[in-house]
Amino acid sequence: MLNLRGKTAVVTGGTRGIGKAVCEAFAGAGCNVVATGTQAVDKPGARIKYLKLNLLDDGSIASFLGELSKLKQIDILVNNAGINILESIDRIEDTSWENILKVNLTGPMRISRAVAAIMMKKKNSGRILNVSSIWGIKSKEKRNAYSASKTGLIGLTRAMALDLAPFNILVNALCPGFTSTELTKSMLTKPEMLKLARQVPLGRFATPGEIANTALFLCSDMNTYITGQSIIVDGGFVIR
Repeated sequence: MLNLRGKTAVVTGGTRGIGKAVCEAFAGAGCNVVATGTQAVDKPGARIKYLKLNLLDDGSIASFLGELSKLKQIDILVNNAGINILESIDRIEDTSWENILKVNLTGPMRISRAVAAIMMKKKNSGRILNVSSIWGIKSKEKRNAYSASKTGLIGLTRAMALDLAPFNILVNALCPGFTSTELTKSMLTKPEMLKLARQVPLGRFATPGEIANTALFLCSDMNTYITGQSIIVDGGFVIR
């Protein structure tokens, strides 16, 4: 099992789905985790501390960054928080476009900027993982703002990797495919999920734990030479 003992990770969007699984995997590997969400969590797990963060609210971001500055160390950052609104190009509202880019692209930049400064000052290593999507690699109807934000996040990942390589800070993007989360199940009927699963060569959705395991490796000391890459975890969907 991968070991993250003695490390501290910050995971945005850590209260449900993939983010929650990442927090649990990191904590299970001995990491101290600071997770964020827009809602408070009643029963945080062992080694997991929750802070409220709304990436649409500049005041919330400023408060959160103030809390991060109090941490003795940050070894890992996972930018996982994201939103999606399905609108075709002829119907998309300016507010929808701006909100999606603010949460999915500007938010990760602002948090990465603060965390990278901490990593650069306090130690000569670190791991930053930006959670993009298969819709940053290819696209689909009504994903205009979402695909733009996730493709932009991949570009940001590459630029950050170059900036931070001299400090041994590895930066990668994780691109999950269809994943069986609470949100997915609430948005799709069972027949719709089965139809989508048939488009995946492996014939099923990923579990959040499978995505989290990839994040765990990329953010661990087992990864010493992968940086600036977009790691697709989709059961083969994008190659079909």
